[in-house]
Amino acid sequence: MTAPRLETARLVLRAHDLDDFDDCAALWGDAAVTRFIGGRPSTPEESWSRLLRYRGHWELLGFGYWVLADRVTGRFLGEAGLARYRRAIDPPLPDWPEAGWVLRPDAWGRGLASEALAAVLAWADGTLTAPGTVAIFDPAHAASLRVAAKAGYGEWCSCSYREQETLAGLRRRPEG
Repeated sequence: MTAPRLETARLVLRAHDLDDFDDCAALWGDAAVTRFIGGRPSTPEESWSRLLRYRGHWELLGFGYWVLADRVTGRFLGEAGLARYRRAIDPPLPDWPEAGWVLRPDAWGRGLASEALAAVLAWADGTLTAPGTVAIFDPAHAASLRVAAKAGYGEWCSCSYREQETLAGLRRRPEG
């Protein structure tokens, strides 16, 4: 299975392919992008593994990450989706898909993360059987916390992940 194509007013969410490697490596190699996501830029080798992991999620689990492309120009703007990382978080979180999103700095502040996440979650709500999704955050990442709150993440708890304070939010699939 590969990622289904989704469209929003300004974005196309599509499957990753090998041609996305340079954009993926540039995104994850940017210190501003990774400041609140692991705290350090990824190497090209790590970005290559990430790209392969994205495709593997779809193949093995039936969900994963999408490329976020500008609907008009096709330009790579970032990534969003769902994963199952089996993180060693204390206290443990429900074994639900974990939502995530990341944008290039020149795409920040335009509501694109909220738009992408809404599409991802609408797809998940209509497709997956899990009761909900989880998301984790650096407590200082105010912009992502706003995106999560807007998407319905609540039931916040403080956790420890890799010996770092982490916030986790749960979003239950809407009834009906």
